[in-house]
Amino acid sequence: MNGLHLIADLNRCRCPPQFLIDAADLEAFCVSACTQNRLTVVGRFFHQFTDAAGRPAGVTGAVVLAESHVTIHTWPEINGVSLDVYVCNFSADNSAAARHLFARLIEAFQPEIKAVEELERGRLKSQVLSSAFA
Repeated sequence: MNGLHLIADLNRCRCPPQFLIDAADLEAFCVSACTQNRLTVVGRFFHQFTDAAGRPAGVTGAVVLAESHVTIHTWPEINGVSLDVYVCNFSADNSAAARHLFARLIEAFQPEIKAVEELERGRLKSQVLSSAFA
């Protein structure tokens, strides 16, 4: 269960507007970025939203990795993106690959403002777990 979870909220993204509304292009980019960082893609699903007039709107997507997952949600109306990269470190330490992937994804959106969090998962002490479930 040891793993690294990287979370970002990206605001005022300066990427081409099409990048925030084209599910196929976003999917191809995310899958390519994962494989370039030597992470193993085992599945993927990207959903294209449409606005009231039927035009492409935001995208929600997930790339399932043997090492865990990448999720992405775009809000083109506010030039925003939320992004998660989570890798487990059970059989190998995938932290460097996760950080490189995360940086590549953020760079592609060119945010003016970003809030980033890093969480090491699975390092809870047994007393914390027992009190949480008491």
